[in-house]
Amino acid sequence: MQRRNFLAASAAALPFALGASPLAPNTAAADRQLLELRTYEIKFGGSGQALLLDYLKNALAPALQRLGCADFRTMKELGNEEPAKLWGLISYPNADTYLRAQDLSQDATYQAAASGYTAVPAEKPIFSRYSSQLLHAFTGMPQVQDPGDAGLFELRTYEGYSEDAVRRKIKMFNDEEFPLFYKVGLLPVFFGEMISGPYRPSLVYMLHFKDMEERNANWQVFIAHPEWKAMSAKAEYANSVSNIRKTFLLPA
Repeated sequence: MQRRNFLAASAAALPFALGASPLAPNTAAADRQLLELRTYEIKFGGSGQALLLDYLKNALAPALQRLGCADFRTMKELGNEEPAKLWGLISYPNADTYLRAQDLSQDATYQAAASGYTAVPAEKPIFSRYSSQLLHAFTGMPQVQDPGDAGLFELRTYEGYSEDAVRRKIKMFNDEEFPLFYKVGLLPVFFGEMISGPYRPSLVYMLHFKDMEERNANWQVFIAHPEWKAMSAKAEYANSVSNIRKTFLLPA
């Protein structure tokens, strides 16, 4: 499939590689991406969002691209929450690339592009801290999918009461739910199992929509669909989700 630009900012600049179809039965396990969800909490009362976005778009994203990362997307939370948060979605082809990405000090091009960001004084920080969630993409959807010009993203975290509960829910998605999601317009950006983060054991996925109206309508179709009613009634999937967290995001 085509390689396209996939940085969700006003001037997208990072090539985005779609992998095989998420429903392809012969996808190798080695194709599964390691995904990172970053959440930057902007310093309360600060005015550094523009500088942070510039850094993410023009310094960090190209540096990660040079390491082999195909996908980088920046998003902000829907509404006017304080403190404001910026989200980043990064895909790594493997764990080695993730580890190499933690130290970019030898990348002279990155150092030059990030000079404004690194020169921020201690008394005027842009953000308080940022947190990371590491996810291993599902076998049934091993790579991040192209959301096109989506206007709304829904990030969902499904917590399980045990590791086995999460494994059973992942099996449900891989074996049965994905085709129904596409059928009713619940179009994914990614699906991943959380391997490091705050809500383990859990899985995380992101959907994209035109707007909230489309989101609500498509979820209603899914909930009422006979295929969903049939699969959700199976004993093997019982009690596989103990809590659901939802966050709505917009392109930044």
